[in-house]
Amino acid sequence: MANEVFRGIATALVTPFNEDGSVDFDSYGKLIDWQIEQGINALVIAATSGEGPTLSDAEHKKCIEFAVERADHRVPIIAGTGSNDTNYGLQLTRFACQAGVDACLVVTPYYNKATQNGLVRMYNEFADVSTKPIIIYNVPSRTGVDVKPETYAKLAEHENIAGIKEANGNLSEILDTVSMVGDKLTLYSGNDDQIVPILSLGGKGCISVLSNVLPKETVEITDRWFAGDVAGAAELQIRFRDLIRALFCEVNPIPVKAAVAAMGRCKNIVRAPMYPMEEQNRQRLLAAMRAQGVEVND
Repeated sequence: MANEVFRGIATALVTPFNEDGSVDFDSYGKLIDWQIEQGINALVIAATSGEGPTLSDAEHKKCIEFAVERADHRVPIIAGTGSNDTNYGLQLTRFACQAGVDACLVVTPYYNKATQNGLVRMYNEFADVSTKPIIIYNVPSRTGVDVKPETYAKLAEHENIAGIKEANGNLSEILDTVSMVGDKLTLYSGNDDQIVPILSLGGKGCISVLSNVLPKETVEITDRWFAGDVAGAAELQIRFRDLIRALFCEVNPIPVKAAVAAMGRCKNIVRAPMYPMEEQNRQRLLAAMRAQGVEVND
């Protein structure tokens, strides 16, 4: 079996900001503590939901250092270190490993994209410089490139490439990937509406946006599954459908930042080119949160 960085749910944690645009480390620390208290299985720092692409180099590194120190080994910390500039991503990966993360999440190169052979070369470069496991993050809706099953099979041969965060939404292609890589790579869902389907294909959990809002309840999906309660896991997957859809009715992390802000856990500040949620969509989100028993400030 590949190096299983975590099993269950890892929250793709939002990065709180102050009114002046700086990182709100006070709120960040409280979010980390609350997530851990709620039973989350791991935390992903400064990736897509954490607005990693708009963090400065200094901010990105400070967020990683801060999370490692604050978590204090209570849960694994996974740093988002991918970039459309491979040289920068390699530098950031080296830094994250030295800072004490448990793994690095490396997204496919966005805008610059890559060929499939280019992806093999790039991910091997990341795995060669990293002293911690690498999780491949495939999200073609945002990056414009899809990692193919044959490419995963080649990457699975590197001992330091441990897992996949799969957000291509194509269950048929994911089935092909599982068939080709076997247990060499740990599979995680990158889509909250496909946690149970991917568990059914041998997945070990999800890197989740939903768990920013419902950490305990999202963990319960995987807890039920691994306890053998397939019907119970499916019940929760279905129950959270409307909230999941509301969390993605605008570009992530615009809605989830609005949701966490409505819970009083951060300010509703995102960095351009993202802007605060349109009011009609925000009301839809708040209604979906209330339906799940979440207390919100309108």
